[in-house]
Amino acid sequence: MNLFTIIFLLALGISTALQFWLSKRQVSHVLQHRDQVPDAFRDRVTLDKHQKAADYTVDKIRLGNIDAVIGLVFLLLLTLGGGIQLAIDFCNTLDWPPLMTGVAVIALVFLVIHVLELPISIYQTFVLEERYGFNRNTPLQFFKDQLLQLALMAIIGLPLLALILWIMDSIGSYWWLWTWAILMGFSLLMSWLFPTLIAPLFNKFTPLQDGELKNRIQQLLARCGFSSKGIFIMDGSRRSGHGNAYFTGLGSNKRIVFFDTLVESLEAEELEAVLAHELGHFKRKHVLKMMAATAVMSLISLAILGWLIEEPWFYQGLGVAEPSNAAALLLFMLVSPAFTFFMQPVSAYFQRKFEFEADDFAALYARADKLISGLVKLYQENAATLTPDPLYSAFHYSHPPAAIRIAHLQEKNTSS
Repeated sequence: MNLFTIIFLLALGISTALQFWLSKRQVSHVLQHRDQVPDAFRDRVTLDKHQKAADYTVDKIRLGNIDAVIGLVFLLLLTLGGGIQLAIDFCNTLDWPPLMTGVAVIALVFLVIHVLELPISIYQTFVLEERYGFNRNTPLQFFKDQLLQLALMAIIGLPLLALILWIMDSIGSYWWLWTWAILMGFSLLMSWLFPTLIAPLFNKFTPLQDGELKNRIQQLLARCGFSSKGIFIMDGSRRSGHGNAYFTGLGSNKRIVFFDTLVESLEAEELEAVLAHELGHFKRKHVLKMMAATAVMSLISLAILGWLIEEPWFYQGLGVAEPSNAAALLLFMLVSPAFTFFMQPVSAYFQRKFEFEADDFAALYARADKLISGLVKLYQENAATLTPDPLYSAFHYSHPPAAIRIAHLQEKNTSS
């Protein structure tokens, strides 16, 4: 057996085992605390809401485990089982130019993956989310979204993929540096275009009407020195009962967006505090820091691929007979998560750190007690568990656990 095959199987096995062990801890911990609301939330959260969040969390974990098993089996079939080689052989029979053949191989594999993931997505939307009262989607809307996503991937993704494969074939040994520069430029361009070009294809964005909420937000923006292209309400209720708020875009194209479900759930002062938190991410330069980290990791990843692409054992160890740029790119995209999985706690740590900093910013420019009450409502409305397992949350959570986050804000509220 190829040495790299053994390394790949070890990484995949250890990462999968760790994932299932953490999931088991999470389920056990949540169920253990299911019948009692934590002391910090006893006056704010009913037992029924707490138990709903526990059950929803457990059901999502179990569905995620099934999805992980399916993904594991399919990954092995694609690589060691010869699935990618089969796709290569099929596309070679089309007698297309090498560049088009490479694009076809990658597009075919990801189309098959997308189709095989549909049953889990359908179950999650129309069974799991429906069971807990969150689903507002319809089968027609669901499949329209699927087709639109595929169309966008074809219109935007395929030309980009063709360009990358051309660079890999034409530029020389430093193709990976040129590819990195193009991907970073493309990412910035899409971040700038997303609010006005992509997002409206899926949702309707309505300018916030004049009133108390708009006045509060405009005053908050003035205090923070933040400018945007507008404040919008998004019809998130078309698909889900979950609520959220975010700002999107770059430069002069920044937008503030509230889900309509969030506006219905929170008071004006609570919405102001939630937005202050989101603005904190911008003002504390978290967006730029995350973009810089992504750029560095992308550069390192592409440099590694630039080395692997010349090594026959990389292809042979993953079930591909002959080296090619398309095969190398496809194998790297599919296999690298088995190795990068172990970096997830580091990423999660810094994301949680950013959340604390954004909360601190919100406490300076809005009322901390209103952010607390708004967050508690969001935990209830989104059925987020208040009692996650510490190890699971340290590995997976991009936000601090509810109790820790609320305690941190209460200290800010007391000191102010």
